[in-house]
Parts: sequence; structure tokens; C-alpha cells
Amino acid sequence: MNIEALSNKPAAEFLARYLNSTNSLLSVDESTTIKTQNASRTKNLVRASRFAKYRRILTGSPVTKNPLDLYSQCQFLDEDLLGFSSYYAYKARYAIEVKRHSSTHSFNHIVGFRNLEELSQKLGSFSFRVLKEDCLDLPAKIYSPRHIELSKEQEKVYNDLATFAITQLEGETLSVNNTMTMLLRLHQITCGYLPTDDGTPPVPIKNNRMAELLDVLEEVDGKVIIWANYRYSIFDIEKNLQKKFGEDSVVTYFGDTKDKDRQEIVKRFQDPESPVRFFVANQQTGGYGLTLTQAHTVVYYSNNYDLEKRIQSEDRAHRIGQKNNVTYIDIICEKTVDENIVNSLRNKIDLASQSLGETLKEWLIESKKKK
Repeated sequence: MNIEALSNKPAAEFLARYLNSTNSLLSVDESTTIKTQNASRTKNLVRASRFAKYRRILTGSPVTKNPLDLYSQCQFLDEDLLGFSSYYAYKARYAIEVKRHSSTHSFNHIVGFRNLEELSQKLGSFSFRVLKEDCLDLPAKIYSPRHIELSKEQEKVYNDLATFAITQLEGETLSVNNTMTMLLRLHQITCGYLPTDDGTPPVPIKNNRMAELLDVLEEVDGKVIIWANYRYSIFDIEKNLQKKFGEDSVVTYFGDTKDKDRQEIVKRFQDPESPVRFFVANQQTGGYGLTLTQAHTVVYYSNNYDLEKRIQSEDRAHRIGQKNNVTYIDIICEKTVDENIVNSLRNKIDLASQSLGETLKEWLIESKKKK
């Protein structure tokens, strides 16, 4: 079953009935999909799993944000494994929290973790870990940044918003949602779009990103995966690639792609005789579960700031069946948050899990100094 199906109660009830009538092993691949303890699919799956005689989880990255990711995954296996029947008791044992205040409300902010050696020992008693390099003879990963500058139009809009953001961040602790919204808007500008507040499509701004992508594609051979964080970028990339390389040279794979078409799209890309050369997708939809080993060049037209999505999307090409070194090319807009996002991902820092108020302010002040 697709893990997404278990967000719905009827699917979870069907699974429970099936497990109750059989002597079953229930396993969850990419088990970080159930790391969020309040999510419907996590609750539904944990309830249904009690009817399975055996339970297993598999994942390459059990912790993609912080150690709290582990609770629900272990609860699925057995609620007694970690010694806590409550998520909040688990969090109190391993997380260090301080009380923060904003102009409208108070909230607990996680500032660190403790007792991690104890947690590691508990995990070691019921888990097994093997490194990819120890069991798979895979070629190397090679990382190559391609730097671009803001256009004059982008620079003006970016600086205006950055100045406003610094003012908002001065002397106030904002929520994660507020700081992530600021980061998102600044990132959209570096990608060539002016975000709007009224729900209308963003306004294109002259930029250098597309020209850099086309230059990159002229320099590389073979099939290429292109990851773009925003759907409007995917449309723009598709249009430009069709114009330059032909109508049949590109396929797209994102939220709007119909379920019935997805398998055929992957099949066409994986076919070495197919004219399809470019697979353009966002990490949220195409970054999980797909095998895209016909490509040994992966371009990040724009990045998602979620570490898990970066790790998963990298491995679509770097998996069994890949015979070549895989080159990852990040298009990076210099002296902007775009640069900091890529650096954070390279250093295995998940921005989506952090309250970025002070960090974001430092980035913005530093970028203005560079200019």
C-alpha cells in the first residue's frame, strides 16, 4: 500500500482487517514518512499495526530533522522499545526547551538535545545499520556549484524585502512559520519571481537562472534530472527546454501530474532509446521512491530547504543500477539566502526544523555587507 493512502480512515481499517486475518509481516519503507506523531497517517498506521505479528521499518535517514523524529517510528514497532508511552515524556527526556514570547503568544523553543548516548544505546538494542558504501558498489557523488548574480531588477526587490525583514526581526522572536515565510519570499525572488499576498500568480522578474541552466545543459551529456522548488519554475523550464531541445525532450513530474501518467513518465525517461532527455520535477513529488538511474547529472535549479527532501532527491540517481559518477550541480544566487540554503543543506542542517529568527537576520545583514 502507498503510505499516503493511510491518511484515510477506510484504508487504515482495511489494512487492520487484513492483518487481523493473516499471520503477517508489516514493514514501512522510508519510515520517516511516519515521523510526525500527530499526522493522521501515523496515527492510523500505528493503530492498524497492532494486528501484525511482525513489524519492521527501513530507512536510509531515520533522523532528518532532530532526534524527536525517532519516537513515532519506534512506536510503530513497539511502544515499549524506548521506554516511553508518551511523546511528551520522550521529548522532556531528550530535548532542551526554553520559553519564548512573541507579540501575540508564547511557545516552547527547542534549543538543543541531551542524553543522546542513552538514546543511541536503546536504539542499538533493536536496530541494525549498514552503510551504503559497505553493501553497494556505487560510484562517487560529485558536487559542483554554479554561481549567478542577481539582476538589477532582482537586486532592488530583494534589498527592499531584506531591509523590511531585518526590521521585523529586530528585538522580536518570531514563530517558525513567520521566519520560514520570510525565507520563502526571499528565495522566490532569487528564483526570478515576485511573490504576491493576494493568491495571484507571482510576477516574473528578469534573472540569470534560466540562462545558467541552459549553459549547464549544453556542457553535459546524456539524460539529466532537474529539480525545481516552485511549480512556476517547472513550467518555465519545460517551455525553454522544449524550445531549445525539442517538444519530446522533456517530461515533468510534480503535484499536477496525474497518478495514471506517473509510471509511464518514469518509464520513458529510463528508456535509453527514448527521446526524453530531461526529467523536471519538484523534490516533494519526485524525490521519493523513483529510480532515475539513466541520469548521471542532477541539476538543482532551486533547492528546497528541507534536508530530507534533498537527501531523498539526490538518491533517485545514486542507487542500484547507476554505473557512472553522479554530478550534482547547484545553481546558486550569490550574496543571498539562496547561498545560505545550499550551504546549510551541504552541512546537513534542516532549516525547516529550526526557528530561524536570529540566523535569518545574520544572513541578511551579512549579505548586505557583501554588496
